Amino acid sequence: MSRRLRLAAALVLVVAALGWLLLGKLRGPGFEAYEVTARPLVQTVVATGRVVAVSRAQVGSPVTGVVLDRRVQEGDAVRPGDVLAVLRADDLEAQAAEAAAALDQLRRSTRPRAQAAVREAEARLQQASREATRRRDLFARQLIAREALEQALQAETVARTAAEQARLALQDLAAGGPAETAALARQATAQALLEKTTIRAEVAGTVLTRNVEPGDLVQPGRVLFEIARAGDTELLVPLDEKNLEVLALGQPAMCVADAFPARPFPATVSFIAPSVDAQRGSVDIRLAVSPVPDFLRQDMTVSVNVETGRRDHALVVPNDALAEIDGDTAQVWRVADGRASRQTVGLGLRGLALTEITTGLQDGDRVLADGGADIADGSRVRARDAGIPADANDPATRKELPARFD
Repeated sequence: MSRRLRLAAALVLVVAALGWLLLGKLRGPGFEAYEVTARPLVQTVVATGRVVAVSRAQVGSPVTGVVLDRRVQEGDAVRPGDVLAVLRADDLEAQAAEAAAALDQLRRSTRPRAQAAVREAEARLQQASREATRRRDLFARQLIAREALEQALQAETVARTAAEQARLALQDLAAGGPAETAALARQATAQALLEKTTIRAEVAGTVLTRNVEPGDLVQPGRVLFEIARAGDTELLVPLDEKNLEVLALGQPAMCVADAFPARPFPATVSFIAPSVDAQRGSVDIRLAVSPVPDFLRQDMTVSVNVETGRRDHALVVPNDALAEIDGDTAQVWRVADGRASRQTVGLGLRGLALTEITTGLQDGDRVLADGGADIADGSRVRARDAGIPADANDPATRKELPARFD
């Protein structure tokens, strides 16, 4: 009797197993599925860029010379007027000294001699005038010949001409006159050339590069130092030109420096290049950073997440549920009454993990997680609920960001 019971029990188990297998086959294969729900959604464009200064100043030497001393190195902060390097200037020092000596000679020697010459010429003119007056009187009294009178008058004319020339020469040498002005200009030129041998910073900023050492011969046109101007800092980011449609000035962004992944900082799109790089198929954008984090360095690599759209209440599905994406439409497997049917949906904002559905689905509908599942339209399926992933738009939670989202 017990043997018959055991056989009956085994038979029941086999029948049950066959029943479950047949039922499972009738219900179709199992797939994970998402429930379409409404939630906030952020659309972003993600790329990698670098830190750049708003502008950089290239410093060279206006004169040819040998470097005697270099006063700064990379990373040094400088202010306008700070000495960067000093050149040997023996010949220019001699020219400046010569010009100063010529000006001093004009003031101490040449001008006093001209003043003395004027006094002497005026004295001779007075003497000649007196002699001419005396001879006129004698000639009137017929005591001298006309020739003697004419000689006196000629001597007076010559003396008057000499006095006038002396006065004109003194005017040329007077303070503020042409001679002194020219001497001052020569001195200023020589001094300006001499001062050019001291290379100074014209702007406040940070020294990025130095291309000179003591002993180097430098010439005009050679860049000796490059200085990043103090002030605003920007991020230069090349983006795929396909993203131009969604980009706009003023859009917020969250950024992460590769060297400091745990310290995200905000930025704002401040510039979009008017042209596209034909070779790379990219467009450059600039993002203004304010305030500037103290850890940022020039040319540092930064991952940038630009927010190009936001919905506070959007009907969304995970991106892996979408297939055959064509512009603003895609295909999904919609599950209803245990069967999967192909459904065309309209797309709105696209996040890194979720995409907005504008048409084709309603809140509460279910779609297969595998948008490209190899099944026939109308096939029976067994849907297993899968949780919708979070939209990973916060770069603070990511150490690496993809180049872009298609």
